[in-house]
This record gives sequence, structure tokens and C-alpha cells, in this order.
Amino acid sequence: MATSSDTTTESKAITKRPKNLAKRKDANKWGYFFVAPFFIFFLIFNFYPMFYTIYLSFTDLAGWATEANFVGFQNFERLYNNELFRRSVFNTTILWLVNFFPQIILAFILAYWFTNRRMNLKATGFFKSMFYLPNIITAASVALIFSSLFSYPRGPLNLIMMDWGLISSPIDFFRSVIGTRLIVSFIQFWMWYGQTTIVLQAGILGIDENLFDAARVDGATDWQSFTKITMPLMKPITLYVLVTSLIGGLQIFDIPYLLTGGGPAQSVETMMIFIYKQAFQGGRNLNVASTASVFLLIMTSILSLFIFNSFRDKKARKSVKGVK
Repeated sequence: MATSSDTTTESKAITKRPKNLAKRKDANKWGYFFVAPFFIFFLIFNFYPMFYTIYLSFTDLAGWATEANFVGFQNFERLYNNELFRRSVFNTTILWLVNFFPQIILAFILAYWFTNRRMNLKATGFFKSMFYLPNIITAASVALIFSSLFSYPRGPLNLIMMDWGLISSPIDFFRSVIGTRLIVSFIQFWMWYGQTTIVLQAGILGIDENLFDAARVDGATDWQSFTKITMPLMKPITLYVLVTSLIGGLQIFDIPYLLTGGGPAQSVETMMIFIYKQAFQGGRNLNVASTASVFLLIMTSILSLFIFNSFRDKKARKSVKGVK
């Protein structure tokens, strides 16, 4: 049987709860206050420009005009027939493929070496710092360094090769289409393989060591452990590296533009350089630049979804198809 003291304590607890809830709600309001600046900046500098760009892609706004007329899909049709844009898509794809595949292969090798207990490499911290160093150098500085290195006729590389008797006369590297593409691809590779190595190494270190120990007990070689244990369990990390590299590769702008401005013969004029030139040079074709930006967004989204679907397990694909 409940006493009077019990009922009074229960009533006090009940009366305290609403007060505590009210205090919590008041405290939570401050969270919205601190988060608000981010959303305000996001809406002003990200959300609004994106939708305004999509709007401009359906108009004829160009030059110094202030009025935009709706033209439907005419800009997309003209962009498809634009030879310079098609070439920029090809250049962007080539530059990304040429630098990404060597990058991911070397990064996997280095990450495997740094995490292999049998190899027991010394001074790994120093080497990892050196490999990551190019990633923290600004693109403008990197472009200036390589522009001086490959400069014609008295660049350091030309002088060294002539002193060693490898060439009889200096080479103008940036007049060659293939040479310029290889240089830009190498710079992109050199700048980003260190970060890719660090990410892959973190993924490998996250794998349970007991799996490798059990494989060694069963007589598995290092290569078998790498292909049967490391690679399958590294799928999420590999997917992350691939998607982020794809997004960054399709938006490449700084290195090719600072080196040659997209030349020679538009050999390294990427989609971002095409968009920049259309928007801020010549006739200020904002409608064309906006249409190309929308195309780049669609292309990036489709390729990213394709990669996600390719990395999905077969069981997950079958289950999704079964739900459909």
C-alpha cells in the first residue's frame, strides 16, 4: 500500500520532467543557431548557383545581354555538335585514364609494402611523408616548377639530356600533342598517388590480422593473401578512391590551363577549361558554359552510379532485381 510520502515524491518527479524537457528544448535551439551559418552559405554559394546554372542552360543569355529567353534544348543540341566540346570530353577522359591506372597500381604496391610485416621496411614514416608531399603543394607552384623543368630551349631537362649526349638539340616538349598530354598526366599522377597510398594503407590496416595469420598457417603465399583476402575486403576503399578520383579527374582545370592554356591544338583543353573560356573569354557565352556544366554534372553522376553498381555484390544485385 503506497504511503503519502511515496505519492508526494512521485508527483514531484512528474512535475520536474516537463521542466527538464523544456530546458532541453531551449538548449537544442542553440544547436540550430550554430548550424544556421553553414546552411546559409550553402544555399547562397552552392544551391542557388547550381540551379541558376541549370536555368541558364535553357536560355540564350550570352555576351553582355541582361535578358534571357527560354530556348528549350537548343543549347544541348548545339553543344553536341560543337567539335571543341567533343574534343574536350575526349581530352578529359584520356588525361584521367592515363594518370589514374598507374596511380592506383603504384598506390596499392606501396600500401602493401608499408603494411607487410614480413618485409619490415625501415623509415616508412619518412617515405610516406615524401610521397604525400606533392599533394600539399599548390597547383600553381607545381605548374610553375614543371613549366620551368620542361621549358625550351634551356630548361633543366633539356640541358641535362644534352650534356649526357641523349639529344643533339633541345626539345620543345609543349609543342607535341602526345608530349603535353603525358606531362599533364604525369603531374596529376605525381600529385595524387601519395594521398591514394595513404587511403589504401588505412584500409589494409583495418583488416583483421588474424585472417592473414590463418592464411599463412594454411600455406598461402603473400600474393594469394593479397588477392584472396586484401583485395576483396578493400572493395569499399577502392570504390571510394575510384569515385573521388573520377570526380576530380573530370574537373581537372588548373594544371593544363596554367601550363599551356589547353594547347597545343586544344590537346589538353579539358571540359572545365572549355567552360571557363566560354564563360569568361571571347563572347561570354554563358548559355554554352552553363549547358556544358550541366552535361558535366550528368556525366559525373552517371559514371559514379555505374561504378557503384559495378562494385555491388552479386547477391545484392539479385536481391534488388527480386524486389523490382
